[in-house]
Amino acid sequence: MELTLYPFELKFRHTFTISRKSKDVQPLLVAELRQDGFSGLGETADNAYYNITVPILMDAIDAHRDFIESYRLDTPEAFWEAMYPRLKDNMFALCALDLAAHDLHAKLLGKKLYEVWGLDISHNPMTDYTIGIDTVEHMVRKLQEFPWPIYKIKLGTKEDIAIITELRKHTNAVFRVDANCAWGVDETLRNAAAFRGLGVEFIEQPMPAADWDGMKKVFKESALPLIADESCILESDVARCYGYFHGINIKLTKCGGITPARRMIFEAKKLGMQVMTGSMNESTVGTSAVAHLLPYLDYVDMDGPLLLAEDVADGVRIVDGAIHYAEGNGTGAVLRRTS
Repeated sequence: MELTLYPFELKFRHTFTISRKSKDVQPLLVAELRQDGFSGLGETADNAYYNITVPILMDAIDAHRDFIESYRLDTPEAFWEAMYPRLKDNMFALCALDLAAHDLHAKLLGKKLYEVWGLDISHNPMTDYTIGIDTVEHMVRKLQEFPWPIYKIKLGTKEDIAIITELRKHTNAVFRVDANCAWGVDETLRNAAAFRGLGVEFIEQPMPAADWDGMKKVFKESALPLIADESCILESDVARCYGYFHGINIKLTKCGGITPARRMIFEAKKLGMQVMTGSMNESTVGTSAVAHLLPYLDYVDMDGPLLLAEDVADGVRIVDGAIHYAEGNGTGAVLRRTS
């Protein structure tokens, strides 16, 4: 295979704020794998919480360029297994290559990726749209600027109940709440009780990932379902989350791509847990890959391209929460530009 890497910095539509940080630009890395006249695209994002930057990602992949370019793709799963020992310390980098391999493999077969898996897309869940932390006036303005059937509301302030109460006055949409580890036990239970009557569907990662004792108590007493994010990174975390969360949010970048994500989905389903995939503010490249997992999912947060002021690719389209696949095979993503 031939490997090409494309680094990008894409501006957000609005400053994007969660409980621990704000940012105006999202650095991304797109990987392209070519074989037999076909091209596959994959993507990963930088993330300060996990000490991942685009230069680190590029160095990690380039360190194995000779192996990658001498490899002949048979299945993406076999390629992932070959790359895992080399990139097990950087799953974000492995994700970009795994997504590209899935895209390429499906194109070599002349199929869309979900067709390779034999999936029925007729009952796909709709995606939410994220409202980052801001003044309540600005959060209301964002709702009004972007009418949507489902919102994910980022929280982690001293006024969280007041924020949801005010936002509810301006829309009948479903709310999902994401605290990004910002709360403690009492705050989580208090907020869950208040949110239940305000049209909130679930709470994502209310407390720090390491607070398993606190999560055990919250799991037993919460008025709303709890979905793990920072507590569920790798495949081994799925079983760890059982009995502490009602479901898991799988981020392809964090777990190492589609190959491990599908295994995580299957394991969670066997345990009776709900399954979601989430965005790391990817462009349409990464979002188009996530779209092919939709038939497996209960919920999805794949609004990355909607939050960006600019994009680098065409592919999946999102209209009023519904996901429309591209016409092309593979994931359907096509780069508009390479710099």
